Amino acid sequence: MNPDRSGEALAPVARALRSGETTPREYAATVRDRIDARDDAVRAWVDGAKSREWLVAEAEAVERRHPVDDPGERPPLFGVPVGVKDIFHVDGLPTYAGSDLPPGELAGPTATAVRRLREAGALVAGKTHTTEFAYFDPAPTRNPHDLDHTPGGSSSGSAAAVANGTTPLALGTQTVGSVIRPAAFCGVVGFKPTFGRVPTDGVIPLSRSVDHVGYFTRDVAGARLAGSVLLDDWRPDDARDGDRPTLGVPDGPYLDQTTDSGRRAFEAALDALANDGYDVVRARAFDDIGAVNDRHDSLVAADAALAHGDWYAEYDDRYADATADLIEEGRDTPVATVVEGRRGRGELRASLAAVAADRGVDAWVAPAAPGPAPEGLEDTGDPVMNLPWTHAGVPTVGLPAGSVDGLPVGVQVAADFGDDERLLDWADELASALRGAA
Repeated sequence: MNPDRSGEALAPVARALRSGETTPREYAATVRDRIDARDDAVRAWVDGAKSREWLVAEAEAVERRHPVDDPGERPPLFGVPVGVKDIFHVDGLPTYAGSDLPPGELAGPTATAVRRLREAGALVAGKTHTTEFAYFDPAPTRNPHDLDHTPGGSSSGSAAAVANGTTPLALGTQTVGSVIRPAAFCGVVGFKPTFGRVPTDGVIPLSRSVDHVGYFTRDVAGARLAGSVLLDDWRPDDARDGDRPTLGVPDGPYLDQTTDSGRRAFEAALDALANDGYDVVRARAFDDIGAVNDRHDSLVAADAALAHGDWYAEYDDRYADATADLIEEGRDTPVATVVEGRRGRGELRASLAAVAADRGVDAWVAPAAPGPAPEGLEDTGDPVMNLPWTHAGVPTVGLPAGSVDGLPVGVQVAADFGDDERLLDWADELASALRGAA
């Protein structure tokens, strides 16, 4: 067990840096101290993150770029160190993507998401570990809550770094469940925006049809702050009008995919929400979840074969078995199956919206994973509970919701396509209510 997971939430860190309560140099040194003290056990950071000298030099450069005395003139993430999943390109850092391929083969221009963070005053503390090419071959990262359990994947390092208090913000991606699941396993907030609202250029693709850029924080307010920087066309005026959302529970075979302990934890979370005054409506949804799962998996395989075609032709012997099997499957996927998969994204989105409208549902609430983090590091856990929300491309926030046998569990809340601002506004009170979950 790692005894110290203390760390600050993003929103208060950003306020302290912008106000001058602390300086970027001082906070960079604090983050580096924590990495030195904690990361040997958890292994969230690739090569241990940037050196102290490098990180402090970047903090000094941020201070020089924004020398104004008026805190209101400082950018929103002034001096905030961030972790970046190692499938994002960052100038000055190699991209390994959790693989044995030569980094020179994978190199590319800095990702737009990274550039937006830097323009907002953030500095990159380093790369965080990922499963190979954001698929299933595990990273070396451990769960900060119990080192014998997985942190989830594929954004393993980013979730663990935030949970371990070694960064207040970290970028991840989700193609099936790679933000929301590790957020639940590590007990932090994860956000997967609406499909396409954060550009994916500069990110090594797994499936261009369903890849999402997302991120991790300790606090909902921080997730909202990061969203205002990262998302295209951020609309703060689209926040809620003061009314609480009616929450829909997707009853049916979808929920049968949970474990017994996971289902009990989810029902406890629903009780906590109801006890806090939320209207919770059980509505039949995802009756064809098996077909949705198959359609999504086939689409990811076909897209992966296209994205990795040249690399795989040259370096097939360096790919992990799981990733190689995915690419081989994708090579054999009929074009008609790909077309059906892409069309199915919109159909599923429309189906969800129709049920929500019929039952008066404003947002859906569901388990963030089948149960708590599995024991062992050979398996990052099953993303099946996240899959339909990713396939539909709707915004989804993962919130901590108690624990099972000392390990965190979470729920995910999904809103209408494009309704990211309203979802993150709702999430603050939802997170408070969920603190009462067993």
